[in-house]
Amino acid sequence: MVGIALYIVFFLTVVSIYAIIVMGLNLQWGYTGLFNAGVVGFFAIGAYGTAILSGPDNVRLIGGFELPYFIGVIGGILIAAAAGLIVALATLKLREEYLAIATFGISISIQLVALNFASLTGGANGLVGLPRPFYQFFTEPSVYSVFFLCLVLVFAAVVYVALERAVRSPWGRVLRAIREDVTAARSLGKNPTMIRLQSFVLGSAIMGLAGGLYVGFIGFVSPIDFLPILTFQIWAMLIVGGSGNNRGAVLGCLIVWGLWTASGYVISNLVPPGFQSRAGALQAMLIGSVIVLTLLFRPRGLIGEEDVISTHAGAPATPALQADAAEKG
Repeated sequence: MVGIALYIVFFLTVVSIYAIIVMGLNLQWGYTGLFNAGVVGFFAIGAYGTAILSGPDNVRLIGGFELPYFIGVIGGILIAAAAGLIVALATLKLREEYLAIATFGISISIQLVALNFASLTGGANGLVGLPRPFYQFFTEPSVYSVFFLCLVLVFAAVVYVALERAVRSPWGRVLRAIREDVTAARSLGKNPTMIRLQSFVLGSAIMGLAGGLYVGFIGFVSPIDFLPILTFQIWAMLIVGGSGNNRGAVLGCLIVWGLWTASGYVISNLVPPGFQSRAGALQAMLIGSVIVLTLLFRPRGLIGEEDVISTHAGAPATPALQADAAEKG
């Protein structure tokens, strides 16, 4: 029972970290219509930024500044936001399909830099011995795992509440207006380029936060953690849960990651070892099938975007409007 409980804690921690990433993507795609296919790149930047700033000193590597962990996380967020700004300035004028291709290529480039710039990132061996916040105050690793889950849940809740307030504000309504009809939004005096820029940078910063939390959770980072399949998983979570709704984004994380881990467990225990590498493709096929079924039967996701009705809709007409209508009648 203890082993099952610890695995549940591990599972929920990973789900919570991924939920933060998906909420960042939901801001970009679900509310603004920006097709970011380079999610894993910004996640990696946040992780490596945190690791380099807060990691131990190593004479063979650049970095290892040994800053406090949370200072490193803030640094990772800022670096991810700066990278998002650079990418946005270079790509936001592209059409959706070209934006997807450009961001995907950028994420592949980031992963290749992490793999080959060994003097900074540790190369294929990664960066080890990274600090885990408040670990020294715990004597039992299992108790620390529960503590870290609570810590990640707090960050996820803060991101959720902040995004809910943002997307329900006038700024959030402008995001949806630009997503639906950029020409109409521009005709009303809005600046679509600037608003898109803000959304992309903020979403990238949120992904960088998730990267910093991931480093604190694992205590290790390497290029193998940021393969393109992770972008596929994150998009699957958003599609299944429902874009344009942060509750749907969180639900999608729980469902898709649950299916991924459950199918991996079945493959590792039922498939002969010689065929497991090939059978691993079944996981991607399973998630792909779930996406297709979702698009067929629930096109807006399990918890789709809420319909927004103006507060003026259905309001009683004022005496002036009633008089005007009577004259025209």
